[in-house]
Amino acid sequence: MKFGLSIVRGLAAACLVLSAIVLSVGAVSFTARDAYGQTVTVNTIIVQGNQRVEADTIRSYFRPGPGGRLDAFQIDEGVKALYATGLFQDIRPSIQGGRLILVVIENPVINRIAFEGNKKVKDEQLRAEIQSKERGTLSRPIVQADVARLVEVYRRSGRFDVRIEPKIIELPNNRVDLVFEINEGLKTGIKRIEFIGNRAYSSYRLKDVIKTSETGLLAFLQTGDIYDPDRIEADRELLRRFYLKHGFIDVRVVSAMGEYDPALRGFIVTFTIEEGDQYRVGSVDVQSSVRGLDRGLLWWKLRVSAGEVYNAEGVEKTVEEMTIEAARQGFAFATVRPRASRDNQTRTVNIVFLVDESQRVYIERINIRGNTRTRDYVIRREFDLAEGDAYNRALVNRAERRLKNLNFFKTVKITPEPGSAPDRIILNVDVEEQSTGEFQVSGGYSTSDGWLAEVSIAERNMLGRGLYGKASVQYGQYARGAQLSFVDPYFLGYRIAFGLDVFGKIQNPTSYISYSTTTVGFGTRLGFALREDLGFAVRYSLYQQRVSLPDYLNDCLLSPNAPINGGPGVQSIGFSLDPCFLNGEASLAVRRELANGSVLTSSIGYTLTYNSVDNNKSPTKGLLAELRQDFAGAGGDVRFVRTAGDVWGYHEVVPDIVAALHLQGGHITGWGCGQNNDGSLLNTPSECLRMLDHFQMGPNLVRGFAPAGIGPRDLSRLALTGTGDALGGTLYWGASLELQTPIYFLPKDAGIKIAAYADAGSLWNYQGPTSWAATGEVLSGSICAAPPCPLDNGMHIRSSVGVGLIWNSPFGPLRFDYAVPLTQEPYDRTQRFRFGGGAKF
Repeated sequence: MKFGLSIVRGLAAACLVLSAIVLSVGAVSFTARDAYGQTVTVNTIIVQGNQRVEADTIRSYFRPGPGGRLDAFQIDEGVKALYATGLFQDIRPSIQGGRLILVVIENPVINRIAFEGNKKVKDEQLRAEIQSKERGTLSRPIVQADVARLVEVYRRSGRFDVRIEPKIIELPNNRVDLVFEINEGLKTGIKRIEFIGNRAYSSYRLKDVIKTSETGLLAFLQTGDIYDPDRIEADRELLRRFYLKHGFIDVRVVSAMGEYDPALRGFIVTFTIEEGDQYRVGSVDVQSSVRGLDRGLLWWKLRVSAGEVYNAEGVEKTVEEMTIEAARQGFAFATVRPRASRDNQTRTVNIVFLVDESQRVYIERINIRGNTRTRDYVIRREFDLAEGDAYNRALVNRAERRLKNLNFFKTVKITPEPGSAPDRIILNVDVEEQSTGEFQVSGGYSTSDGWLAEVSIAERNMLGRGLYGKASVQYGQYARGAQLSFVDPYFLGYRIAFGLDVFGKIQNPTSYISYSTTTVGFGTRLGFALREDLGFAVRYSLYQQRVSLPDYLNDCLLSPNAPINGGPGVQSIGFSLDPCFLNGEASLAVRRELANGSVLTSSIGYTLTYNSVDNNKSPTKGLLAELRQDFAGAGGDVRFVRTAGDVWGYHEVVPDIVAALHLQGGHITGWGCGQNNDGSLLNTPSECLRMLDHFQMGPNLVRGFAPAGIGPRDLSRLALTGTGDALGGTLYWGASLELQTPIYFLPKDAGIKIAAYADAGSLWNYQGPTSWAATGEVLSGSICAAPPCPLDNGMHIRSSVGVGLIWNSPFGPLRFDYAVPLTQEPYDRTQRFRFGGGAKF
């Protein structure tokens, strides 16, 4: 009983408390209503303090309720709406005599916005980031937001110590100047990049994979050393794809963190990696459920094979190539899916490519957005499909890759969205254009060509039509010239590149050649891709070439003592010589070229290229092969067939040590016969081949030798005067093996590698003019057993070993080589040290 009475008393007390709270709230509400008054209407609103904003405009923000009356809630909402306009600094409402009095203080007008202390970021870039505008109203919250945006601009450029303080300078008539005082601080770049958990690849090698780089001595030329969370996140994906490409199918890039170190005044970026084991391909099979599809043609599209290291990129390319091949066979809706089963004991992956029919979906529309300069058709022609065609994701991915490779756009993104029906899809192509014009001033120096300067102007996207044009002028110590180039990558609407070059060049005598040449002509070419790694190009060139010599190297033809003029001559090496030969006369082959005057060459040629290297700039794996052949004689004055080939193979022997094998060879032969200038008949193909059309070899074949330093030489001149012109040869071969490795104790961004190499090769079989009736000279074509003799035409092997320093500098690639010849002929010219490089800025 007592317990029940206690409950009743507790409930009663609670009710009393609740009643008191309700009465208090009612009192507060009544007080607010009483303050504003129950009879306030829109017509009784009095506005005071406004200078630029009309009173009726201010009154319009107060919306009355039933009967045209304003209560406390509506007045409060009106005041908030006025603050939201950003036009007012303060608003004070009050009720006086049944009227609503609004006293407002307007925000001042910004007369001028200025930035002080900024040196690294221009005013225009900062002004584009802020919301405050000149002749607009000043809003302190907006100014604070502007400061935050400006700080972010500086942080994106690597300056985290920036301090920005806004200053307001009052002027008459409620105007102000807004000044942002900026203390930019020092650049806080990335001081160190660390990798945790990497065993198969060194940190040095992984730094090559990512875009982020460390701040080094040349930081003022870098952009990748700025801390950017988005870039670091993209680097995670690059690392993952790198490991997947090299067989690590279980790889995980666990984290990518950037921490600011006050002691270093920069960031330390750390990537944590779980590599897993490396897998190889066990077996490969293709299975199809599509009736009528030729599986045999799909097998040709395989980019992976049994026994090799598993390559996720190769699997992706195989899927793409097979999907496209199925579409070519008429199965546009066929999809290819790779299925992999692993064997953890043998660390192998068995891959089966399954070909099935997919849902029938058609492209309703392709929308191109963001291109302000580039024409729509330039973008659309990179697609192998159009509106109304079957949707093929592999073809869309290829189009996106092609658009990125154009280098016309900063970003390219293709996204699908549903169309007007379930079997329709819309492709949105969003691009952001970038500058495509180039102006370059370049210069360089090499031990063979001396110094050389070049000025060029180029445009990669002429008139927004995707055309390429370039004009350049070269001026150097020994070489001078000019060239105009034009390329249409879609000639006549087909994916065939058409190029046109007009050129003129003067090559002056050097310490390696005694004559100068002047060449003027033009060339055209057509090139297209047979597949992604195989290209073919045909070309036609027409050029006129003329040789010139100093008078003292060509004065025996008019000498009264020459045998042809009835003089006695001097017997030497099997033929009569005039004493004038002893002053350094040029070789008869060179003087024959001089006597021929201007010679016109018309040739047709082709190039077949296979390229499977992983990186064109710094390859570590793959093969690059090139076959070139030219046929001269389609008009003109000379006739020859010239064939040359190069093969480069790259393989990473151990991490960070790359072996490069280069094999090369060539052959040229003349065909048809004509007449000499003196009327004598040319009866053999050798007499149809000019000396200038022969191969000239030196360090481009075997390092350690001078330009045109090896091969057949006019030894009669060498025996008499100590000089001898290189005649060249019709056959050559060369082999080079080089090992390259970075210098570990140097910063990664230094871009310095060292190389050790061994070269071997030979140039032989001169087939040009060996006699001249005008002077009575005759050169023997027999193999020379022991000089002196007129001509050594034998196949003698030259070889050398050496070391090199390779610097991929910000000013251009530089290379220093020191080679020691191991085998050579007595008349060869050597050059142990060689330097070459250039710069563009």
